[in-house]
Amino acid sequence: MSRVVNPAKAGPAKLDDRAWYLCSAKETLLAQATTAQGLSPDEVQRRRAAHGENQLQQAPGVSSWHIFLAQFKSLLIWILIAAGVLSAVLGDVVDAVAILAIVLLNAGIGFYQEYSAEQSIAALRKMSTPQAKVRRAGSLITIPALGIVPGDILVLEAGDLVAADARLLECAALKCVESALTGESNAVDKQIAPLTAVDAPLGNRSNMLYLGTTIAAGTGTAVVVATAMRTELGRIAGLIDDAAGDETTPLERRLESFGRVLVWAALAIVAMLFGLGALRQTPWYELVMSSVSLAIAAIPEGLPAVVTVALSVGVLRMARRRALVRKLSAVETLGSTNVICTDKTGTLTVGEMTVRALHVAGTGYTLSGTGYAPEGEVVRDGKPVSAEQTTALIELATVLVACNNAQLVHEDGDWTAIGDPTEAAFLAAAGKLGINREQIDQQLPRQSENPFDSDRKLSSVIRRTPSGASRVYVNGAPGELLARCTQIYTGDGVRALSDADRSDILKQTSLLAQQALRVLASAKRELDSASEHDLDAESVERDLVFVGLSGMHDPPRAEARPALIRCREAGIKVVMITGDHAETAIAIARVLGIAGADDVALTGRELDALSDADLQRRAVDIPVYARVSPAHKLRIVRAWKANDAVVAMTGDGVNDAPAIKGADIGIAMGRSGTEVAKQAAQMIITDDNFSTIVAAVEQGRGIYDNIRKTLQYLLAGNTAELALMMICVLIGLPMPLLPIHLLWINLVTDGLPALCLATDPIDPDVMKQRPRHRGERIADRNFLLMMLFTGMITAAVAFAVYLYALQHGSVEMARTQAFAVLVFAELLRSFGARSDTRPVWRIPVFSNLNLVLVVLVTFSLQIWSQQSEMLSGLLKTSLLPFGDSLILLGLGTIPLLALEALKLIRNRRRARREVVVTR
Repeated sequence: MSRVVNPAKAGPAKLDDRAWYLCSAKETLLAQATTAQGLSPDEVQRRRAAHGENQLQQAPGVSSWHIFLAQFKSLLIWILIAAGVLSAVLGDVVDAVAILAIVLLNAGIGFYQEYSAEQSIAALRKMSTPQAKVRRAGSLITIPALGIVPGDILVLEAGDLVAADARLLECAALKCVESALTGESNAVDKQIAPLTAVDAPLGNRSNMLYLGTTIAAGTGTAVVVATAMRTELGRIAGLIDDAAGDETTPLERRLESFGRVLVWAALAIVAMLFGLGALRQTPWYELVMSSVSLAIAAIPEGLPAVVTVALSVGVLRMARRRALVRKLSAVETLGSTNVICTDKTGTLTVGEMTVRALHVAGTGYTLSGTGYAPEGEVVRDGKPVSAEQTTALIELATVLVACNNAQLVHEDGDWTAIGDPTEAAFLAAAGKLGINREQIDQQLPRQSENPFDSDRKLSSVIRRTPSGASRVYVNGAPGELLARCTQIYTGDGVRALSDADRSDILKQTSLLAQQALRVLASAKRELDSASEHDLDAESVERDLVFVGLSGMHDPPRAEARPALIRCREAGIKVVMITGDHAETAIAIARVLGIAGADDVALTGRELDALSDADLQRRAVDIPVYARVSPAHKLRIVRAWKANDAVVAMTGDGVNDAPAIKGADIGIAMGRSGTEVAKQAAQMIITDDNFSTIVAAVEQGRGIYDNIRKTLQYLLAGNTAELALMMICVLIGLPMPLLPIHLLWINLVTDGLPALCLATDPIDPDVMKQRPRHRGERIADRNFLLMMLFTGMITAAVAFAVYLYALQHGSVEMARTQAFAVLVFAELLRSFGARSDTRPVWRIPVFSNLNLVLVVLVTFSLQIWSQQSEMLSGLLKTSLLPFGDSLILLGLGTIPLLALEALKLIRNRRRARREVVVTR
């Protein structure tokens, strides 16, 4: 590949035409026909039209035809089709048409369910698209990575995913993990100078960034040189044609296994009854049709589609409540979560830091105003102070702005922040003193940077002064920064830092922290000529001049405390983990109710002194961890898991990824979270709000409960049908139901009503229950008892009706009445199946309008079929007087009433047990 020659005329060049690592930054900008300020909106549109979206080619989705044909892969379906064909061959055309029509209708419903689920999951994938920060027309904006085009200017920091192949323009202590491409797990140092080796391997291209890699540390800007399939990762993807398999959850796998057991049990029963019929010399056609009928009665055909729909619809509900689930398996885990380890800033609090207090040169000041608006007063002793009245405040404000990467944006009357919320708060505070970012950048050009590091808890920026010398500005944790200071700024000049000064600074830090303020310290240092050549953190962050303290307030979210109360009611322990000062953390925790008056916070240093066994033992009693690094979070998660807890872990930084991965369910912050954290997480909270996490747990519990009650409803119905058929065969009565009857019952009761139950609104009492145990089976003892009880009661009612009708009329009339009462009973029972505990009269009927409509329409069809010769001929039923239909409808309420009686008995027993426990 050759060097750039006259590149500007042709616009962006293709990757194949350039060895970009051989080009200088200036040459690359020229070749891409762009500048460091980025592309104009019109140019972005032109290039997007030319290059398309920035995404790798994906395996084609499942086609509609494939989903439809998949409805016929069941052996049972082909048995039904064979029965229909056999009926046609024997001259029973009406029966054949009815069977095949119902098979097609059932396939249509299954297709609709699975197609809807497929569309839902596709929509969720779009919502989880990574974001990227780019500079366009001089403004820094955040966009979906899909919208990046060649020539865009990427702005990167630790935790970002690299969204396209790019040539570095600027960087400060930038390290990149390129294991996705090179297999090398260690972070690689990056620089901006062009290389000389013409055939440099990808791992040695230190001035390049590649799609799919991650920024481990530092900051940088880069110009995009290739997107989508023209990237290095795209080249590899082009060689691979391996579509990802369907994702199945542990719940789906357990249900699939459960379904196989049901099938084999049903086949065993069918074989036994087939043999019994053969011994009685039953006509073979009747024997075959009876066996088919039994198979239909035994197997809940709609179960797989119902589970898929329940999961996908539930996940979409979470997305509408700002909880984006990236893996369906997370839904099941959410229902079992009993410990939530959460950050404070932006999750339990508003996330818009506001500097409330400044302490500089021995004097304290308070600031008014809210959010990121640089508007408000600076007050000392109750009187406003102007910038002209004190040079000390100007000195502190200069440090706050000079060591800063955030940007304040004023749009539609609102001030918002791009970048770190803490740094944005510094900009707002300095703005109240008349100091802004543009002014500092002009007077003190940026020279180099040492980004914030969670281990050293400091960040520093080196700037060039008007005299040409270099000066370092540092912000960070008070304890760590004070340990590196040897002098102090007094307002009248600089002098040596005494022990008394140190004691006073620590005292002021503690006083501010006790006011629930997060405290950060600021310092500076003039660099000598020798130091200017070595600008790493270790060299410049020493012998500093202490300037002052900033106390900032991030108020608790109004909805956080009610959410925490709901957690306690649900048996969920909430643990606050924060990098803040211990006194600040415990003060906020007490306000929110996480910690009591006697509780204390465990600090990172104290955590280091504990062994894993000691931490496991103490973890259950520690509500707050303070001054911890992200590395500590993994230990805390493991300690809780060692106590057999199901742990949810929130995080936002690149160093939080191990803890997020290590938790049972990792949760990333959508606004403040890095792309690395988001990719490691199973769930993303798009509003960084703790109440959203609690709402997601509620949805997770509700989805599981909906699947469980739907499964119980389906199996109870199948139990009733199978029991009725078996009793009649065993005692030698004619078959009470024909295959067409069972097909219709399964269509109108197992299909749409089951779907309505699976998407039922969440039970409001679901968060008053204890968390489900990790290994709890879906079909436990209570599940099976209720299923068998309601199934047998329904079978008994249908058998009594059938037996009575046989004694007073024809077999056809008896079948008609047994068929009708089964349909009515199972439809009515769907209302009681909506809750295991609440009686039906306490469940708002119209909260599930779909179920009401399905039941009413089916009732109407069933009664009409008993009045219409056409429908009765199709369903092989006799005509019934309307009064008889109403009597059968009344008898169909008996299983529902029995179910409600069982609920009342169980609730009273539960209440008595709770009274005994309370005493």
